Amino acid sequence: MAEMSRLLWLRHLRAEQSSHVLRWRSGQLVSSGRGLAFWFLPWSASLAEVPIDDRELPFLVRVPSADFQEVSIQGQLQWRIGDPERVAQRVDFSLDLSTGRYREEPLESVAGMLGPLVRQLAEQSAAGLGLKQMLERGVEPVRASIEAGLRADVGLEEMGIEIVAVRVASLRAEAEVERALQMPTREQIQQAADEATFRRRALAVENERAIQENELQNKIELAVRSEQLVAQKGRNERMRVEEASEAKRIIAEAEAVRVRLAASAESDRIRAVEGAGVELERERMAVYRGLPAPVLLGLAARALAENLDHIEHLNVSPDLLGPVLTDLLRASTAKLGSG
Repeated sequence: MAEMSRLLWLRHLRAEQSSHVLRWRSGQLVSSGRGLAFWFLPWSASLAEVPIDDRELPFLVRVPSADFQEVSIQGQLQWRIGDPERVAQRVDFSLDLSTGRYREEPLESVAGMLGPLVRQLAEQSAAGLGLKQMLERGVEPVRASIEAGLRADVGLEEMGIEIVAVRVASLRAEAEVERALQMPTREQIQQAADEATFRRRALAVENERAIQENELQNKIELAVRSEQLVAQKGRNERMRVEEASEAKRIIAEAEAVRVRLAASAESDRIRAVEGAGVELERERMAVYRGLPAPVLLGLAARALAENLDHIEHLNVSPDLLGPVLTDLLRASTAKLGSG
């Protein structure tokens, strides 16, 4: 918006670079350009300010489809004024010389002309198309149709209005119809989700079964190994007992052999010693066998005398002593007679 200032009866206007200023004096265009600044006399001048920057016009139109369903088309129209002098002839962009503001609402007037034109072109783009067909085609055919219609419109060209771009954000049916149209897809998605859930659960069950089978197999293997371990321990214990028993048997047999050998050796020794003693005694007795009785008695007496210290008691009966003394006397007498 231009800035308006005053000095006494003079007025000064300064416009931005995005505005095109038109000044008339006495009905004649005397100044035309963007971003102008000048002094003027208010009672002989008429000013208009035309914005030449890009403007945006949001739109939301509802058009009927061929099957009598309402479709909402939401988008945005970007436009600008390409010929300020021409548009100023069709739309009132004049300024209040006291405030610098528009006397009317020129931009709203332009928007009021563009809005119905957009609606008309949107209806033309939907002509002969059913709801489902329109939704399947999407927003691009609608956008292209509206933009082509606006660019080809003779009225806009005569006014000096240029179309920069047309954007269509959405193309939607009524809420209930949209839900009904979405239902098959939602059911398919839900069915796919259910199938995925079923497969996931089946896979989980299969995995759980595999895990349980694996655990059972592990338990069986552990039981078999435990049984084998117990059997091996039994065999080892039996082998140990058998080896111990065999060792004891061998020791016992060795001891028996040793004892038997010792006994045999002792027996042989005793037999040898006793045999020698018997033989010696036999020889000694053979020596004594030819001796007279008195000599034998004398030898016996001498042996008795030699062992007298070891004899604690000695019983001599008259029956024994009498014959002995008689024999001694006889022997002595015989010896004396021979002498």
